Amino acid sequence: MVMRRITTVGAVTAGVITAHTAFNLTQLRRPNVVCPPLGERVSVLIPARNEAASIAAAVASVLVQAGVPDLEILVLDDNSTDDTAALVEAIADQRVRVIRGIDNPPPGWLGKAWACQRLADQATGSVLVFMDADVELAHDAIRACVGELRARGFAMVSPYPHQVAEGWLERLVQPLVSWSWCAFLPLGVAETSTRPSLSAANGQLLVVDAVAYRKIAGHAVVADDVLEDIALMRAFKVAGLRACTMDGSAIATCRMYESTDQVVDGYAKSLWSAFGTPAGSIAANAFLLTTYLVPALAAVTARSRRTRAIGLAGYAAGVTSRVLVARRTGSRVWPDSAAHPGSISMFVALSVISWSRHRRGANQWKGRSLP
Repeated sequence: MVMRRITTVGAVTAGVITAHTAFNLTQLRRPNVVCPPLGERVSVLIPARNEAASIAAAVASVLVQAGVPDLEILVLDDNSTDDTAALVEAIADQRVRVIRGIDNPPPGWLGKAWACQRLADQATGSVLVFMDADVELAHDAIRACVGELRARGFAMVSPYPHQVAEGWLERLVQPLVSWSWCAFLPLGVAETSTRPSLSAANGQLLVVDAVAYRKIAGHAVVADDVLEDIALMRAFKVAGLRACTMDGSAIATCRMYESTDQVVDGYAKSLWSAFGTPAGSIAANAFLLTTYLVPALAAVTARSRRTRAIGLAGYAAGVTSRVLVARRTGSRVWPDSAAHPGSISMFVALSVISWSRHRRGANQWKGRSLP
């Protein structure tokens, strides 16, 4: 009886979330690629630390942007030990400037926030585009994003790139990046509200108004935040400014991690902070397990036929939510969506690893220890 009750709670919750996902996707905004050329200066800011494998493709995709006649590209080579800077210089034209990093982040700053702030300090554009070195843009991406920023009066837009996933762990975990906010964040409300809690952002690609950015003190306000992208959107909203999360899958792609170790290290460095406190993390992960793992287990292990049927309905609801998001964002649908309970289980496992490393001070990223 207890098992049936828990399964029922999970299945009903999964069904409600799936219904919300379906409605949410009708509210999901995409950058409009049909817009006139920009009449303002745009600064594309790329922090890069040991990015030789991807930096050339990233910069090349910016160089061919259409409809951006006044463009500058600043690349911060953050003390790389590989050929990052040389690869940029080999394809650079007069719009590109490489800034050599000679100092490590000062006390109170994490590496990426410090790199972004240094880039912003030297940028001259009225729009700042923060872009990771493993992102590639479609030729009309910047024009479309800036068009949305200006047409709708946003201080910041966060167009989530298409997440490329190849390895088994990537395919389990990476789809959750887009699925989570499509399923849980009320998008129509979030883009008009200045409530900081209604924020979801992806630092792979952020487009911000330069005046608004400096009004909130830029990355200095999120200097020590591991999830600096979400914190930056919250800072805009605290200042009474509007920000928008968008589907950027048609204008940008990114492969965040290229090995199992990178996936583990990448999520371990930040998941401990995703829900605020240890209690918040425990509650969130327990919710996810109850909603998406328990029904799947009940569907195959429960003795009661009725409990198995309830579990199957809950499992189907979770998979349907994943399918809806995958189809909308151009991600692989099958068999990845069917593995949703496994995705949730791996997410919880990565959260445990993250908290363990954080408490031991063992989290690192790109050769730097994280406090």
